[in-house]
Amino acid sequence: MSVAFTKEESAETASETLLPGRPISPHPNLVTKAGLKALESQLQQAREGYSAASAIEDVNERRRQAAGPLRDLRYCAERVRTAQVVPDPTSGETVAFGSTVSFSREDGRVQTYRIVGEDEADPKLGSISYVSPVARILMGKAIGDVVSVGGQELEIVAIS
Repeated sequence: MSVAFTKEESAETASETLLPGRPISPHPNLVTKAGLKALESQLQQAREGYSAASAIEDVNERRRQAAGPLRDLRYCAERVRTAQVVPDPTSGETVAFGSTVSFSREDGRVQTYRIVGEDEADPKLGSISYVSPVARILMGKAIGDVVSVGGQELEIVAIS
């Protein structure tokens, strides 16, 4: 029988289904309570995606469809396993993990961000990772403190 009529997968097709793992940060996996819930939700979605892909009859299509969910499943399972929930700060005196901090820039703009875990950070939605340069320089500082980041001075105007 000709190879053209077999269901065997070619090396090229096989390589399409092997996605590299999502990189895992070397930093401690600190999360807020909401961050852990989001990771658990992402894990469940990955499980559902993988389960749906596993039901596909065509082996090549099944592998293609399962590749993304499988990669996400491995990543989310590891992030949930290593998550360290940090309680909300009890004081607004200094910037800490979970704090919402407002600072003014030299150009007069005031920006507000909540300092959260790496997986839950989204600057467009007002949250930054605790390992970001801005968050690292703000941690432990108080209202009125001025810090320098990237050649700019930031003054902390509020902490909650």
